[in-house]
Amino acid sequence: MTDTPPPPTRIDDWDAPRLPIPLRIFNAVADGPTRRGVDLGLESVMAEACKRAGLSDFGDRRFTEPLGVLLRALREEAPLSAFGRLVSRHFILQMLVGRLRLEELYRRHPEIEDEVIERPIIVAGLPRTGTTHLFNLLSQHDALRWIPYWESLEPFPDPAEKPGKDGRDPRIRRGQGTLKFLSWIMPLFNAMHEFTPEGPHEEIQLLAMDFTSVLFESSWHIPSYGAWYKQADRSGAYAFLKRCLKALQFLDRKPRWLLKTPEHLMNLGPLVCEFPDATFVQTHRDPVRITASLTVMVVYGSRLQQRGVDPREVARYWSARTEDFLRASVGDRHYLPTDRVIDVQFSDFMADMKGTVRRVFEFADQPMTGSTDAAIDRFLAENPKGKHGVVDYRLEDLGIDSAERRRALAFYSRRFGVDAI
Repeated sequence: MTDTPPPPTRIDDWDAPRLPIPLRIFNAVADGPTRRGVDLGLESVMAEACKRAGLSDFGDRRFTEPLGVLLRALREEAPLSAFGRLVSRHFILQMLVGRLRLEELYRRHPEIEDEVIERPIIVAGLPRTGTTHLFNLLSQHDALRWIPYWESLEPFPDPAEKPGKDGRDPRIRRGQGTLKFLSWIMPLFNAMHEFTPEGPHEEIQLLAMDFTSVLFESSWHIPSYGAWYKQADRSGAYAFLKRCLKALQFLDRKPRWLLKTPEHLMNLGPLVCEFPDATFVQTHRDPVRITASLTVMVVYGSRLQQRGVDPREVARYWSARTEDFLRASVGDRHYLPTDRVIDVQFSDFMADMKGTVRRVFEFADQPMTGSTDAAIDRFLAENPKGKHGVVDYRLEDLGIDSAERRRALAFYSRRFGVDAI
């Protein structure tokens, strides 16, 4: 007799999130002190980053404009909790330190400029379209270079830091600690989007180091930053991404990059400009399902650093933002060379995962190896569907009308032949 899988978990604490008691106590006690003591000013965070890194060269200072917009939105707009103030400053400092270490690496090794990013495979699709699972399966290929989660947080090492007693990079341990903490605060997050410390992760963290990224909108409710992002020239952020990838390739060389982040759908022009010989994999699913998943995930994540945030306001914002992604994926599709883009329907992927992976590798001219085939089999066996549970994604719980969304997003379904599922 087979075990019956548990029913999907329906989130029922939108208006009053049930956070761990120690965190609630901390937010209450430290609210006043963090309001007074956590400085989110541009000069303050840049000076502190220089102090921590022992460096002063940030490279191209173009990033100070988006960083200034972000910091102002955090100070004046985001309903940050005490914990959120501390984490937001830490997060920004971590990215600034990363920039400093990147420039120092280039200073010490100017030959990095000569690195060539050849024929990367780039997965572009929104959450719940199968991108993460497909990316995980593609990453089993032993010839592909991808960014593990721990490396996305701290991509460039501190030259003064030595390996731990186990001989491993201490950044791995810190990545493990971050995920453990996130799971404590948001126990359903792994069911929505699984992270593992050493598993493949998105390069969105590298884009964020240039401070022009939708990552910030998904972390905090800051509509003013989103409005700035929409009108901004994002080409500089993609040039910076390529600069980062060159440095990472110099540190750990493999023949070909495997990349993925939903943000690429909003930036197909800059993406192709920087990686003109890439193979692009675009994933598709019922756009209402996409909207429900992305909206629920962002609203659920908003409890991490914010207090008193209106879940329905955030849901309306991200319902509209998802439409922006989908419209860009249709309107800018012409940037993708027709002979180097392959579409993957979610239903086809679910019906034949391994066959889909083979199809992508064949299209990308990346020969499948016996070790890769075996690694894919192991991954599928160790990661069955619903391994961490299943979340019931309901737009109506957040005040969004699914029928209205289906009508509004019909343009996407028609363009890519997506069935409502």
